[in-house]
Order: sequence, then structure tokens, then C-alpha cells
Amino acid sequence: MFEGEVSSVSLPTPMGEITILPHHIPLVSIVVPGTVTIREKGKEQLLAVSRGVIEVDGKTIRLLVDTADRAEELEEQAILKAKAAAEKLQKEKRDDREGFAEATALLERELARLQVVRRRRGPRRSIPTPGSGE
Repeated sequence: MFEGEVSSVSLPTPMGEITILPHHIPLVSIVVPGTVTIREKGKEQLLAVSRGVIEVDGKTIRLLVDTADRAEELEEQAILKAKAAAEKLQKEKRDDREGFAEATALLERELARLQVVRRRRGPRRSIPTPGSGE
């Protein structure tokens, strides 16, 4: 999805978000569903990723994940529908370990996508409604 020189890459791991800078020490880590932020020449690129691994050798970052979606390609309404379907499937598969794990992975992917869409959009201002006291 991306190849090129960057100033930094931030990504989610089981221990929290990490940021990889140029000449980072060698590293291999698990990546959890969430947001990957690629910074290059003053620009940010956001990706929603599912589970995977990262390898850093000091010069190169290799990120291998099951799925990755660019923020600009995601639509919030479609994600909300998929999230609801994943939640329903998770409830249905409660007694089936394999089915429950698959439904949980689907739900985690949709939550990561939703996080990226909302982060790209930025904070919404609340609009006072009549009689709300604001």
C-alpha cells in the first residue's frame, strides 16, 4: 500500500502505540487493529489496519497485516453497518470458539476503520439545540 521514504510511522502494538523514526533500533513486534500514521514531508497518511507484524532493521520498515485501508477510501455509514453485522455475528457465535474468534476479528477491523474515519474527519463541533441551555 505504501513504499517510500518517511519521517516517521506510528502504529498500534499490544503494549501501546509506538513511533518508528529514522535509524530506529531493530525491532519485531505484533501489530494490533488500529491506526497507522505515516508522516512524510509534512503530510500525514492514515491507514486502518488489522492484526499483523512489523519488522524494523534500522533502515527499512516492513509492515505485514491482514487488511489495510486508506482513510480516504472509507465511508462511515458502510463501516457502521459492517460493525453492527459483526456485533450480531459475535452474539450468535458465543458458544462456538472459532466462530466467536472470527467475529471478534471482524469487529476489531471495523472498529479500527471507524477510528481512522473519525480521526481523518477531525473533531465535530456540537451545535446547540434550542432549549439546551448552550
